[in-house]
Amino acid sequence: MKAWILLLLALSLPFSALANEEEEGKEGEAPKVAYVNLVPALVGNYGAGPRLKVFKADIALRVSGSEAQERVEHHEPLIRNQLVMLFSQQTDESLGNVEAKERLRQEALKQVQQVLSQEEGKPLVDDLLFNNLIVQ
Repeated sequence: MKAWILLLLALSLPFSALANEEEEGKEGEAPKVAYVNLVPALVGNYGAGPRLKVFKADIALRVSGSEAQERVEHHEPLIRNQLVMLFSQQTDESLGNVEAKERLRQEALKQVQQVLSQEEGKPLVDDLLFNNLIVQ
């Protein structure tokens, strides 16, 4: 009987050590990455001239941690406004090729981070992604 108890105790020790290692890993882990999709897509006019030009942008914001995700979702109306204003200032040249779209993406990320820094004291958004960008 004593042998069984000792065997059970010996077998349970590695499991308790594993549980402690998992708890320590959670404390030292990097925050979970999340994506905040701006839904519905941003739609508006851009450019000047007699011809109506339209953009539609499906955008996702990459954040780290659930607290950052909640704060970004809270400020979504302000973020959407900032991005619509940025897109409405664009021209055919600034939306015409891949390099120009990448510059626009970088500028959009910079402006979103500035808005969040003013509101929250830190940028919160790690990256901005165009899931879809259509211009006509």
